[in-house]
Amino acid sequence: MTHTATPANAPPEGAHAPRFRLFEFRKDIPAGLALFLGLLVWVIFFGIWEIAVRAQWMNEILLPGPGRVVAALYTLFAENGFLADVVISIRRVLLSFAMACVIAVPLGILMGTFRAVEAFFGPFVSAWRYLPAPSFIPLLLMWFGAGEGQKLALLFIGAIWFLITLIADLTRNVPHELIRTSVTLGGSRRQVLRSVILPATLPGIVVAMRQILAVSWTYLVIAEITAADAGIGAMMMRAKRFLHVDQIMAGILVIGILGLFFDYLLRLLHRRAFHYLEEYP
Repeated sequence: MTHTATPANAPPEGAHAPRFRLFEFRKDIPAGLALFLGLLVWVIFFGIWEIAVRAQWMNEILLPGPGRVVAALYTLFAENGFLADVVISIRRVLLSFAMACVIAVPLGILMGTFRAVEAFFGPFVSAWRYLPAPSFIPLLLMWFGAGEGQKLALLFIGAIWFLITLIADLTRNVPHELIRTSVTLGGSRRQVLRSVILPATLPGIVVAMRQILAVSWTYLVIAEITAADAGIGAMMMRAKRFLHVDQIMAGILVIGILGLFFDYLLRLLHRRAFHYLEEYP
């Protein structure tokens, strides 16, 4: 009689394989199902939107259907030179966000590492965090005029204080054992910062940048509706004068797509740079 070897991880004879359940705590789902669910929510959203228009729940002038918005989007790009506005808006968001990161990343790490730095900057940063960025528009207009500086400054103010706070909190969560061990082994403050604290916080910093970049996109229209002649927000204000609601909604759609695209790029950066982590954001 011959015996067939049974794999060590095979279920016992007669036992049933574990049944797949959709709602499991923090359990991965198949990639195909994730894609399907991600598309399904958009199908439902646009379906409800189309039903609302056809049922005339609101005046069609104020709520154009998805088809009209897509047609307006095509007209904007094909005939109205909207691509130049999109490029200008992208440049404003990325430039102001880069300026915020240059200051927020090192300052946040230092605040989360040294109590003296936190005691000095903490009250100042916390106070600014509660001030709404749009309230500075009158001052920024007087200081920078209606040009590019005013828009960059508003986007900068809207991002930097939250980014500093998030990075400082992430740095405080670095295990004390790592720092104490490094100091015991003879590491200087600069070496511990460079070789222990910075690598430990970098994955979280990229996640924080994803979160605050989304905030920058939400401030874009506010920055561009004030004395602006170019950009997505400026186009939306021009459309408002002539009740072109389809163009306004097309601009909102473009901002959402751009935000989703840059969020995906940062997620991809996180996966590629920190592939050794078990969980991705």
